[in-house]
Amino acid sequence: MNKSELIEHIARQADISKAAAGRSLEAIIGAVKVTLKKGGSVTITGFGTFTAPKRAARTGRNPRTGDAIKIKAAKVPKFRPGKGLRDAM
Repeated sequence: MNKSELIEHIARQADISKAAAGRSLEAIIGAVKVTLKKGGSVTITGFGTFTAPKRAARTGRNPRTGDAIKIKAAKVPKFRPGKGLRDAM
């Protein structure tokens, strides 16, 4: 399912226009991005939790040459599914 299919599904289920469903989806995505950027987490009960833990700087290897390279520290978004989502699978 891609973004436009998700918008259509939301519009059908909530009985709203596709434009309103699109704005709602964009608002949710924006809220998750802003919260993760600030270092917080977003929990949707029954669905899961979005977090952005810090990954430490480390040394890696260039697979082509085998040379050591430095990999910068970064925040990496993660999703941990909730019990409701796991049970639905």
